[in-house]
Amino acid sequence: MHRRMTLSVLAVSVMLTGMSCVKRSDVGAPPVPTAEALNNRSGGSSTESILVRLETSKGDIDIAVHPDWAPVGVERFLKLVDIGFYDECRFFRVLPNFMVQVGMNGDPKLHAKWSDNTIQDDPVIESNQRGYVTFAKSGLPNSRSTQFFINYKDNSQLDSDRFAPFGKVVSGMDVALAINAEYRERPDQNAIRQVGNDYLKSQFPKLDFIKKAYVVQN
Repeated sequence: MHRRMTLSVLAVSVMLTGMSCVKRSDVGAPPVPTAEALNNRSGGSSTESILVRLETSKGDIDIAVHPDWAPVGVERFLKLVDIGFYDECRFFRVLPNFMVQVGMNGDPKLHAKWSDNTIQDDPVIESNQRGYVTFAKSGLPNSRSTQFFINYKDNSQLDSDRFAPFGKVVSGMDVALAINAEYRERPDQNAIRQVGNDYLKSQFPKLDFIKKAYVVQN
């Protein structure tokens, strides 16, 4: 049974989202990138940040991704960026003075392929401060998959629940804060999972979205 993920400001509790919390080993499930692959991407240094740009319907958001903060999360994030997973993804959950969330692919088949392939938790090294970028997760360990959020304020209360930031907005925080919040968390994650962007475009046509996500080459 799929249940909605909720990051509660008051209780700071996390309910099950529309993703399975049982790790899958089905044939054809995408492999989790290796540490070696990550080192190759960062020039062999695990402390060198990698700049990822989100071209959005509101403008550009640049995220400095830090492998030394959350190596497992960074591996997954960069892999999804590489395959274009985040292109055309809608910001489906926007809570002013809390956070903005994205990461459900508009193609239900592609989304299911990755959302059910969860990754191991990273230790929380950096705190969930304003502008820090973190994977969403359920209340169960090792339940991160594709969704991430940008903190709008100091949300350090999330640290104790194993929300490990993997990057920080270094340009375009004004863009992140301007993401359309009129629908708040009305979009239903189960409907997104089943119908994808067709549902979001018809029911919530003013949602902002990521046009394209990519690594900015030096």
